[in-house]
Amino acid sequence: MDQHTVTIATGDQVPCAEDQPLLDAALRRGVWLPNSCNQGTCGTCTVRVVDGTVDHRDSPHVTLSPTDRTQGLALACQATPCGDVVIEPEHSSGGAGAVHPLRDLVGTVTAIEDIAEETRSVVLRLDEPLGFTPGQYIELTVPGTASQRHYSIANVPGPDGTTRKIELHIKRQPDGLASDRWVFDTMSIGERVEVSGPLGDFRCADLDSDGGIIMVAGGTGLAPILPILQTLLDARPDREVHLYQSARTKEELYARELLSELETRHANLVVKPCLTRQTWGGRTGYASDFIVEDFGTLRGWSGYLCGPPALVEAGRRAFKRRRMSPRRIHWEKYTSAVTGSITVPT
Repeated sequence: MDQHTVTIATGDQVPCAEDQPLLDAALRRGVWLPNSCNQGTCGTCTVRVVDGTVDHRDSPHVTLSPTDRTQGLALACQATPCGDVVIEPEHSSGGAGAVHPLRDLVGTVTAIEDIAEETRSVVLRLDEPLGFTPGQYIELTVPGTASQRHYSIANVPGPDGTTRKIELHIKRQPDGLASDRWVFDTMSIGERVEVSGPLGDFRCADLDSDGGIIMVAGGTGLAPILPILQTLLDARPDREVHLYQSARTKEELYARELLSELETRHANLVVKPCLTRQTWGGRTGYASDFIVEDFGTLRGWSGYLCGPPALVEAGRRAFKRRRMSPRRIHWEKYTSAVTGSITVPT
C-alpha cells in the first residue's frame, strides 16, 4: 500500500498510508495535533490542507460542510492523503504538554466492581506500560465487532508518566453495545481486551498557573477529573480547589471515600456534591447555579468541566459570567455513541 508524507506547519513530517487518517499517522509518531472525539463530530482536529489533496472519507457534513471542504479544510481524524500533503491545524489546544505516542496494546481484565447505581469500575492490566497525561482516554474494541468505544482513564500514571494499570468508570446505557451487552453482561475477570491510546485534549494543564481551581464533574465525568485533581494537588498543594460533583440521585454519587480522604489531606480542597433530581441533606440543583452563587469573581482562576453536554455548556457560561478567562477553561463532553461524542460512555 502506498505511503505518503504529511508535513505539518510545525515542520514535522510523518509517513501516512493512503487509507490512514492524518491524525492517526501524526499521533503514532508522537507528533501532536489537537484532537478530542476522534469520530468526526467535534471539529477539534480540523486542519487546513495547504498543499495536496485528501479524501474526506466519512467526515460528517454537519461538522465539515461542503463549503469548508472547498476552502481546504479537513477533519484530520477522518481524512486520508491522496498524495503528499501539507497541513496546518485550525485550532490550538493551548500546547500539548507531554506528548505520548498513540499505541495499540492488549490488556487483561483484573477487576470489575459496582461503584454506583448502574456504574461499574473496570480495571485492566496492560501487557506493556502506556504513557498518558491525566485527563486523556483510551479506546476499547468491543469483542466480536469492529466497533470501538472511548473511556477516560480514572487513575494517575506513575512517576515516569506511564502505567500498566488502567481504571475505567463505565455507566450502563440501555442496550449499549459496550456497556449493557458487554461490560454489564459478558465481561469477565481474565478476559483479554484490545486497547488503543492515549487520545484527547482534556488534560491537566495548569501546573504552573496561580489562582484557584473550579472543577465540575457530572456522573462518570468524574473519571478524568480525579487524576487531574490528584495531579494538581500533588504539584501545588497550596492552591484552592473546589470540586462540584453532580449526579441525578444520591445513589449515582461515587468515590466518596477517596474524595473524603483527599479533603482530609488537603485543607484547601472543598468537595461539593449536588443532586439534580433528588432532595436530600445536601444541595439540590445545578452546579452552574451554585458556582454563580458561591463566587463573586473567578478572575485568575482555572476551570475543568466533564460530563453531559448541558452540564458542560452551563458550566462554561457560569465561569465566563464570573470573569474566568476562556483560555483557562478546559472541558470534555460525554454523549452516547448513537449521537457521537467526545468520550463515549456506552
